[in-house]
Amino acid sequence: MYFIGYVILYLLCFYPIFATKLLKKTKMKTYPVVLSIAGSDCSGGAGIQADIKTISALGAYAASVITAVTVQNTRGVKAVHIVPAEIVQGQIEAVMEDLCPDALNPHCPIVYDPVMVSTSGRKLMAKDAIQLIKEELFPLTSLITPNLDETEVLTGKKITTAEEMKEAARQLSEEYHTAVLVKGGHLEGNEMQDVLFTDGNAYIYKEKKIESRNLHGTGCTLSSSIATYLALGLPMDQAVGKAKSYVSKAIDVGKEIIIGHGNGPLCHFWGPEKARIWDDNKVE
Repeated sequence: MYFIGYVILYLLCFYPIFATKLLKKTKMKTYPVVLSIAGSDCSGGAGIQADIKTISALGAYAASVITAVTVQNTRGVKAVHIVPAEIVQGQIEAVMEDLCPDALNPHCPIVYDPVMVSTSGRKLMAKDAIQLIKEELFPLTSLITPNLDETEVLTGKKITTAEEMKEAARQLSEEYHTAVLVKGGHLEGNEMQDVLFTDGNAYIYKEKKIESRNLHGTGCTLSSSIATYLALGLPMDQAVGKAKSYVSKAIDVGKEIIIGHGNGPLCHFWGPEKARIWDDNKVE
């Protein structure tokens, strides 16, 4: 990840089919709508661009809210322009009032990728910002997806084993009343292990590590793919499992593709799904 203070928040919305009796008489079609709130990566590998590619590749409809405009490429970030808060708020309201009306759809799951620490271990947020996020955002989410460094910041504990990941996921889930996916990509060894704790149960996802220099936007892609599978109606553990498989394939297919001269992107469209078009008979 290259975003400074970069935050991803995903709001999942199912566009309502039956608003009135009149609409019931007309067969309507729609997409599951996934809204990504993120920074823009002009090189297209991470941030809002990666989210839109992922959501589209999995057959859903991608809406977006841009929180920052970055000057970056596969070699790194050169500048960041923060979008004013009122403009961010206006974008969210514009999408929500049209594509996902609150009154008709009160249950919008939220997936939050708390990008607090860079892949190099550098903290990207001040302590007061982290505290505010813990107090104000975490309780609103359906899932948070910290990596190992971020999990250590949140728990105040060093994490070096899968068992410690499991305990940290449980601790955070119980403390903030949300599902937690601790990403273990930085654990030593040849095996990837992620731990999900949700509804009192722990799920461990194991995969062989894939050697690739093209890992730009991996976290964004994982979060947005989880969000999309949740929007398609899968329960949390299955949504995470399918998202993990999608990301692993995107890394594997993209590992030998040269885009730029640095840390290149994943191959998001390795096997695009057909548009998930729903009609009123399916989503009543």
